[in-house]
Amino acid sequence: MVSFNYECLNKQGQIMKGQITSDTVNQAVEKLRGMGLSVIDLQEYKPKAKSSFFTLEKKVTVGDLTLFSRQLAAMLGAGIPVTRAISTLSKQSGNSTLRAALENIAHNVEGGMSLTDAFSAYPNIFSRLYLSMIKAGEIGGMLENSLLRLSDQLQKEKALKDDVKSATNYPKVIGIFAIVIFVAMMLFLVPVFEGFIPKNIDLPGLTQFIFNVSHSMKNYWYIWIAVIVAIASGLIAFFKSKAGHDLWENMKLTMPIFGPIILKSVIARFTRTLATLLEGGIPVVQALESAGPTSGSDIVANTVKLATKRIEEGKSIASTLEESGVFPPMVTHMIAVGEEAGSLPSLLDKVAEFYEQEVATTTRGLQALIQPIALVVIGIFIGGMLISLYLPIFTAVTASSGG
Repeated sequence: MVSFNYECLNKQGQIMKGQITSDTVNQAVEKLRGMGLSVIDLQEYKPKAKSSFFTLEKKVTVGDLTLFSRQLAAMLGAGIPVTRAISTLSKQSGNSTLRAALENIAHNVEGGMSLTDAFSAYPNIFSRLYLSMIKAGEIGGMLENSLLRLSDQLQKEKALKDDVKSATNYPKVIGIFAIVIFVAMMLFLVPVFEGFIPKNIDLPGLTQFIFNVSHSMKNYWYIWIAVIVAIASGLIAFFKSKAGHDLWENMKLTMPIFGPIILKSVIARFTRTLATLLEGGIPVVQALESAGPTSGSDIVANTVKLATKRIEEGKSIASTLEESGVFPPMVTHMIAVGEEAGSLPSLLDKVAEFYEQEVATTTRGLQALIQPIALVVIGIFIGGMLISLYLPIFTAVTASSGG
């Protein structure tokens, strides 16, 4: 889908400006004419290139969308028209990016555009799940309920992401701390120790190696920086490529310690999203097509995409997902029971709650386990370096005492 900036005349002769999404220019023109607008100007929207380091555009967080969804649902429940509600919330939003988007959405809806098309013009802000629920609520006349389900979904998704981050942040901090200590010791501490050691002392291999690394870092620091930047750039470029991306997608679900946590979070996100979409009245195939990409794993997304084709051929959801081997037996069994009993959304919610609790419990246990291990590893690292530095001094003192 491509976004187009348009300038049109409505039936009252007023000039309307806004954005519309469509596959082609001709389809965009037809959409605008279908809304009773006469096209004056239509140009493809091309966002300005932004620096990867400095950007004025503020990112719209899950918390921003959750708050907006709840407020919009409350205003609609109070009988306020949707355009007025969105316009009012745009003025109250503390996020400049979301505020600008809501102002444009309200303007487009006032001009006759459907709510779904107006929200679809901002795919970087509103996910496929969000757009699917807006569309279902708009068509079914239950927009308020759809927004409440959305806000619940987004809130639980945020809690799940926070649990996963809490498990991975501590090792990152410890790793950075260890690197800083290593660099500081090499640049400042090692040269001091080297000055205490007589030149005629034979150095142990490890001590000599540490001294060589220290000299290299002090005298050829620019080469170290160049090598580190080159390696980092190469890794980033590789993992951004298709081969690297596919390798990472396969590795992250099977890696030790963190792999099970990521897999559980992916399953929780997928089942929760699917339950939300089905509760919103969206057909099974369309719900699966939207839930797959929102899971956070290309493997799950591709598995679900293949499953939808089998479902269209008459297969059950449980059997198609079970054949993939990606989903644990508990998930497929619960889906099978839900399909047979006609209570699939509620059982999917239960599966999501189970895996969300599993992620929370596992991350808490992992944090308790990682902290002492990390301290021991850093202690051994620093202690080993200090022993290797003190050893020549002890040797020199012993030799002088013996003489």
